[in-house]
Amino acid sequence: MRLVLVALLFVLAGCAGVHHPQTIFAPRSDFSAELDGLFKNIFWWAVVVFLVVETLLLIAIARFRARPGAPEPKPVHGHTVLEIGWTLAPALILVFIAVPTMRTVFDTAGHAPEGALRVQVIGHQWWWEYRYPTLKISAYNELHVPVRTPIQVELTSGDVIHSFWVPALGGKRDLIQGRTNRIAFKADSTGEYWGQCAEFCGASHANMRLRVFVQSDSQFQRWVDQQRAPPAVPAKGSPAETGQQVFKRSACIGCHTIEGVAQGKVGPELSHVAGRTTIAGALFPNTTESLHRWIMNAPSLKPGALMPPQNLSAPDLDAIVAYLQSLK
Repeated sequence: MRLVLVALLFVLAGCAGVHHPQTIFAPRSDFSAELDGLFKNIFWWAVVVFLVVETLLLIAIARFRARPGAPEPKPVHGHTVLEIGWTLAPALILVFIAVPTMRTVFDTAGHAPEGALRVQVIGHQWWWEYRYPTLKISAYNELHVPVRTPIQVELTSGDVIHSFWVPALGGKRDLIQGRTNRIAFKADSTGEYWGQCAEFCGASHANMRLRVFVQSDSQFQRWVDQQRAPPAVPAKGSPAETGQQVFKRSACIGCHTIEGVAQGKVGPELSHVAGRTTIAGALFPNTTESLHRWIMNAPSLKPGALMPPQNLSAPDLDAIVAYLQSLK
């Protein structure tokens, strides 16, 4: 009975289907639609094979089962028609699977049409860096793209092997230092889509998450303009101005870039950090509480994080958080 309940629990868990934020069964791009079509094609062939095999098995069990008083069955050696049939049938099924599989492999090879928006993705332990070379902007952990526009994603790593995976938009691709892999897709609907690193890359591999914002052309252009603008200048005498001074004399300045203030290259750039919805590799919401906890002791929240605990007084911590929240 317990085994039945456990099995039922697993079946019900699988019924979450398209409601899961990282389901592969709700394609939102041409790339993911290709994979979804291939999966369904192979799935139905598997169903046909299963039904045929199980039907023949049940027939054999019912027709040829041992019966009291029945004579010994007569051995049969060789059956040409049967042997030809069970050789040709699997071969044909493999052809029907192989042809669409190879077509999908070539269709999703990663080459976008001319004029596509280029995005360079660099994986770090454990966060994402996005560069838009034609737009001359960059972003971190949250990727923004316009809807119904071809996107050429160029992937590499700054350290170990990572893997970029956003199920709703396409299959995963590995990021390897010194090599560039590619994904090409065109999102068909606006929305927020979750993804994560899909290749084990260290202590916080499971915490290396990402979000993709597919936006209308006007929304995307507003975001681009925001990234191009210089960071906000704190008002005189405000908590944010005090926080800027604390930032300049703390260890933060050695690891993070803020245009006109700091040029650190170890962690994500913070020039527009308040415009992001998440922090710490899309792990926590970008709130006052999360910023306090992250700044004071990042490794306790994200094992292996390179950002060391900051020995700041309560007033200095409040001031830095106020400054970061002003950088939109």
